[in-house]
Amino acid sequence: MKATGVVRRIDDLGRIVIPKEIRKTLRIKEGDPLEIFTDREGGIILKKYSPIGELSEFATEYAETLAKTTGHIACITDKDTVIAISGGSKKDYLEKSVSKQLEQIMDDKENYASKDNNNTAIPITDNENTDKSKNAQVVYPIIVDGESIGSVILLSKEPNGQMTEVEQKVVQSAASFLSTQMEI
Repeated sequence: MKATGVVRRIDDLGRIVIPKEIRKTLRIKEGDPLEIFTDREGGIILKKYSPIGELSEFATEYAETLAKTTGHIACITDKDTVIAISGGSKKDYLEKSVSKQLEQIMDDKENYASKDNNNTAIPITDNENTDKSKNAQVVYPIIVDGESIGSVILLSKEPNGQMTEVEQKVVQSAASFLSTQMEI
């Protein structure tokens, strides 16, 4: 564990305030669920809970199926990171933090399709190469109980590729299917 040098007291209701700097660094917002673990030395570990992360093996298989079926790069994210990718470079995407633009699309619970109305593709990860912004893409949030918990993304491998209505429906179906899996 890494020491932060910050000390907080527990209040009379058993609460503790997580410092703003740590919340910002770890992208923890009000209302975000946290898992609580204890270690053998008596330490308490808080970890941001990712409901879609529980399905990471299933999400990986689903991304592989999407990539094979469509011929495009398929990504599945939770609210913070890319949890599954197929058809593209795993080292460029897998377990990388999602970009602010993608986070905003998920927060707005809106789908996004580039190359429609001359939109360019948004970056998927924080440190994504900007030359990929010419590739077509479709993004649909995964919504469970009215809250966005992640997204399904198809990204063309070709710089001048296009996403048709068929690809948009496939991504929408994938997001809906993953959403129903989270409700079970």
